[in-house]
Amino acid sequence: MNPLGDAHLRTWTLRLITLLSADRPDQLAWLGARATETADVVEEVELLCRGAEGLAERGVFAPDELRELRSVGRHLGATQASSHHGLWGEALTTDPAWDDIRPLARQFLLTTLGDWQQPLPKPARPHAGDR
Repeated sequence: MNPLGDAHLRTWTLRLITLLSADRPDQLAWLGARATETADVVEEVELLCRGAEGLAERGVFAPDELRELRSVGRHLGATQASSHHGLWGEALTTDPAWDDIRPLARQFLLTTLGDWQQPLPKPARPHAGDR
């Protein structure tokens, strides 16, 4: 992969982990009226955690950063697949696994950036088919 691609994946990872680390009210406010499926969030996190392995091999993530990110991925992977159904906003309020993931995401940001409190990413514009 090229350095620009690596930088993009690092940024994408940091944005998603920032969203996972945010307090629940902030996550829900960020979601707003979006109908984001829990399975989509889980899939994205798992994909980025797997991709981080290659980024670490290329020096984009340090070993301690990768260890923290693996912890997020492992914990998310250990959740029951049945809890990945439905809307993420609902899961944030009913599934305690998300409360367990939040401090792991915060630790990754502390290790990587020195502070877990980061600005939330700008929400993606809805696709034409989502309206």
